Amino acid sequence: MDRPTPNAAFLAARDFLLTNRTDYDAAVAGFSWPDVGPDFNWVADYFDPMADGNDDRALHLLEEDGSAAILTYDELARRSRQVANLLAGHGAKRGDRILVMLGNETALWETMLAAMRIGAVVIPATTLLSGPDLADRFERGGATMVVTNQSAVANVDALDPALTDGVTRIAVGGGSGWVDYAKGDDEPDRYAPTDAPRADDALLEYFTSGTTSKPKLVRHTQVSYPVGHLSTMYWLGLQPGDVHWTISSPGWAKHAWSCFFAPFNAQACVFIYNYTRFDAPTVLQVLIDNQVNALCAPPTVWRFLIQADLAAYDVALRELISAGEPLNPEVIAQVEAAWGIQIRDGYGQTETTAQIGNTPGADVVPGSMGRPLPGYRINLLDPDGNAGEEGEISIDLAARPVGLMVGYVDDEAKTTEVMDFGHYHTGDVASRDEGGYITYVGRADDVFKASGYRISPFELESVLIEHPAVAEAAVVPSPDELRGNVPKAYVILTDGTEPSADTAADILAFVRERVSGYKLIRRLEFADLPKTISGKIRRVELRGQETARSDDGPRTDLEFLERDVRG
Repeated sequence: MDRPTPNAAFLAARDFLLTNRTDYDAAVAGFSWPDVGPDFNWVADYFDPMADGNDDRALHLLEEDGSAAILTYDELARRSRQVANLLAGHGAKRGDRILVMLGNETALWETMLAAMRIGAVVIPATTLLSGPDLADRFERGGATMVVTNQSAVANVDALDPALTDGVTRIAVGGGSGWVDYAKGDDEPDRYAPTDAPRADDALLEYFTSGTTSKPKLVRHTQVSYPVGHLSTMYWLGLQPGDVHWTISSPGWAKHAWSCFFAPFNAQACVFIYNYTRFDAPTVLQVLIDNQVNALCAPPTVWRFLIQADLAAYDVALRELISAGEPLNPEVIAQVEAAWGIQIRDGYGQTETTAQIGNTPGADVVPGSMGRPLPGYRINLLDPDGNAGEEGEISIDLAARPVGLMVGYVDDEAKTTEVMDFGHYHTGDVASRDEGGYITYVGRADDVFKASGYRISPFELESVLIEHPAVAEAAVVPSPDELRGNVPKAYVILTDGTEPSADTAADILAFVRERVSGYKLIRRLEFADLPKTISGKIRRVELRGQETARSDDGPRTDLEFLERDVRG
């Protein structure tokens, strides 16, 4: 078989960012999105040429019992060609929708690459989906094939047969009415598409997490995520040969960001440790034993890690990244004190690749998400579309980045709404300092006014979680006859802490010492937090509860007013 030829424009853009990994100004000034041509296919035009004969590790999946699955780039490419033949042999073709519900297992990476070869559209989903959520993926997603594992087979079988009639079912381990994924082992390791995909073809359709409304269906192309994640690669600071671990669940966009496109663009090794329950000492030892040098984790993980004696662990880490939601500066400071490395925050959405980030070699401003990444021109817009130093994070469409979605599937009105004033509107509010660093304020729907002052829920939540008794917190407006609204905190306590008036008083006093008077939390309730299946807090439900509140007094035995418990 002739050796495939890489796409020169893509390689040049990638190599430019790798070369300028620690020179932010040069990277921003010199980078432009590559013109990869109308027939670009990331697998055929980048991955295969890079993987051919390449014995470097591409994928390393470690289990709790010590067993591991390791694939080199060459092996992963070959396996994905076999899987492409399996899928195509069961009817998958260009433009078909494939619902992929897999965990962190080799089949996930093989299937993603296989679908890209065919030109099929992947609808990623977590294996936890069931009932109406899963039915929605079939109904609105229009999947004609599903690839999953044994943990989700029963959930698919339990759906209304009318939804899955004619859907080809493939499962790791097989099952009654299911094709066994292992049959891919018998397929040839050469594959040529009968109808080659084009660059503007759909590749991924993601259901968003739906914190304020029914999940939207975001469409990305054969270019927008594969090429667009050059910005993510730059933010993560990855280099060829790195061992990179992003703690993320499959089915959500962040997994494709940092467990697929960004590390593979950098020719790094994707490392995953599959654990059932997070244990900081074990995770830290795994980092050491496997020489992981780049770690990306959500704030919750970082907060767990700092409970351990980090300085006692001789890690090989070079890059530390936080993602998913803003990380409070106190955690960053504790990690730096132990390891001498700053955690670098960043920002993006399912609809985009990484837009804003603290990049390798650049100063980190405490609390800031960083600066616009190469290829992204960011403005902060007021409701009238005027740019300023504070406003909604918006992407200038005059320099439309490759990493921006095509739009929302079957929702032209919503697509038009978010593309107003010549910008894509993220729905998130931020401020920008004199050095160009952008700091997150909150969702546009979450920021509210109390006594005429604007309140950022995130700012107050960041203070709350510093209290040793607080495990999680959400702040929303609570109607008040005098002030219009007052900040109310919903709090989940740490194990062993009593939800009492004394605990509430201590937490409120802690906040009072750290924020201005107009920001004081006036109500506090110990309660569970409603969340999406991806774990994001649904503040819209909490706001609804407050709007429905009938009086100014406590509603439950676990709600406390600041005026009543203040000493």
